[in-house]
Amino acid sequence: MDDTPKKKKILIVDDDATQLSFAHTILISKYDVTTAASGDEALEYLYHGCIPDIILLDILMPEMHGFEVYKRIRAISLLQNIPVIFVTSVSGATEVQQAWDIGAADYVTKPYSKNELLRKINDALEQN
Repeated sequence: MDDTPKKKKILIVDDDATQLSFAHTILISKYDVTTAASGDEALEYLYHGCIPDIILLDILMPEMHGFEVYKRIRAISLLQNIPVIFVTSVSGATEVQQAWDIGAADYVTKPYSKNELLRKINDALEQN
C-alpha cells in the first residue's frame, strides 16, 4: 500500500502555449497538472467529471473570455467551491475588481515569478 499523499490537481487554462508550458514546468513537481488551451477545452475536461483542486484561468482568450469560462464553471454544482485564480496579462483596475467581485480566489499578473505563483496557489488551497 502506497502511503504517499496524492498530489493536488491543478487545471491551467491559457491560450498561450508558452505560458501553459511555463506554468506546467513550475507546478509539475508539486502538483498533478492538466492544461487546456481554451475555455471550451477546459469546460470539456470539467464536464467529463474531472475535478481539479484549483483552477488557474487566463482572462483574455479568443472565442470565450475567462470571465465567461468562470461563470460556466460556477454553474456546475460540483465545481462551485473550487478556487479559481485568474492568471493574466490584464492588470487594469476594472478587471481586477471584476475578478474579486465574481469570487476569484486570487489574481496573478503576468509575468509572474515561480514563488509568487506557488504562494498564491498554496494560500488558495489552504483557504478552501
